[in-house]
Amino acid sequence: MLTAFSGLSRSVRPVRVAAVVLTSGLVAAGVLSGAGTAAADDGTGTQDGSGATATVNGLKTYGEAVFHEEGGAEQRLQAGLFEMSVDGGGTLQTYGVDLRAPTQRDAHYQETAWSGTSLGTNRNAGKIGWILRNSYPQVNDLATLARRAGVSGLTEQDAAAGTQVAIWRYSDGADVDAVGARAEKLADYLEKNARGSAEPPASLRLDPPVLSGRPGDVLGPVTVHTNAGSVTVSPPVDATDDGVRIIDRTGKVITSARDGGQLYFDIPEDAAAEADGAGAGSARIAVQGSTTVPVGRAFVSESRSQTQILAGSSESSVSATAGATWTAAGTVPAVSARTDCARGGVDVTAVNTGDLPFTFTLLGAEHTVPAGASRTVPVPLAEDRPYDFALTGPGGFDRRFTGVLDCATRDAVTTKSTRTLTGPATALPVVSPAPLDTDLAATGGSAITPMIAGLAIGLVVIGGTVLVVLRRREELGE
Repeated sequence: MLTAFSGLSRSVRPVRVAAVVLTSGLVAAGVLSGAGTAAADDGTGTQDGSGATATVNGLKTYGEAVFHEEGGAEQRLQAGLFEMSVDGGGTLQTYGVDLRAPTQRDAHYQETAWSGTSLGTNRNAGKIGWILRNSYPQVNDLATLARRAGVSGLTEQDAAAGTQVAIWRYSDGADVDAVGARAEKLADYLEKNARGSAEPPASLRLDPPVLSGRPGDVLGPVTVHTNAGSVTVSPPVDATDDGVRIIDRTGKVITSARDGGQLYFDIPEDAAAEADGAGAGSARIAVQGSTTVPVGRAFVSESRSQTQILAGSSESSVSATAGATWTAAGTVPAVSARTDCARGGVDVTAVNTGDLPFTFTLLGAEHTVPAGASRTVPVPLAEDRPYDFALTGPGGFDRRFTGVLDCATRDAVTTKSTRTLTGPATALPVVSPAPLDTDLAATGGSAITPMIAGLAIGLVVIGGTVLVVLRRREELGE
């Protein structure tokens, strides 16, 4: 999708090209944005680098639950409310949405859209949002919550445990009950009354996250989406950005913006000479603010720590970035990507705002984007497996994508792999036990994780044995 804006004042050079890469703003991290070797890292992991980032402090308010497994086995685990410390200031409260996945101690989390998590393909995700808005801690008057649920009194521990259990029933489809009678009654009330609701917007994101054009262009707009009253716009900080300004539609240098505000990169005519010597350059802006993160936003971790969903937020620091690249002649590509859990992989998008076709290679296949066009290539990936692949093009163009696909709950991955195993036994993903520094007492950990790990390893051994026996029988003509 290409856009051009012609309403700038006479003091501003006409906009030649502005490339909109992604309307969703869900950029897969590890995307290197820029031109040639002057690329800058867009972020880390599979997140888009927008919104709040935080470190989990642990499970703070909780009770106990019983997970009923297939076959009649039962496991007890702790269920309740986590607390996170926001980078730059602030505190978040969250619940888990992947019962079998352990929560890593001190794991670092990034705010992200549902489409980049198991919630993106969960038809009940909206009901989880309803539970969050209609239970603890959003409803912190426990007497009111107890009356609504028909419970004779509730403690904070009851409320947290009951809410987490109700969420697990929808996030994991789990047969799980709260141990306490009051918590169980609250869980039943929430599950029964939950209604579908819309995904909440990001606390802060920039759309699109990557632009491209020529020296002398005004690239944009980049639209600010935020629930903050205002955000601060920092000027480009890249080594190649001397002379690059961030302006509004009138050509005025801009240092702050509000929701819906539009930002433009004003690229000097001689910017290419300050780049990499090949007529290519890049710049990046950072936008920061302070706000309460919307309830229901998802948080994911590169360490495959249990996915979290937001239940409460103090005034917290949020940030987002956007990049611009330019080349003096030929192709002018802007490359970005986003996690697409509906397809089970990453969608890589290349936009070519130049006057020549842009041909690139991705995982051994060649693709061509005509001048003034865009193309999205879906890259299927294995769940829970690290990925690292590159998109390469002419003139040393190289963009690398790394991360871990986290699109399904741990139970769903194990079940699907067990039922569809047709190749070598090693095709079955093994759910490893939590490392020694993991909070095993946290939601999704406890005694369940080692048990599941042992079961998975056992299945691998059994599967391998069966294949060997079958092959041996074939050789003997049995």
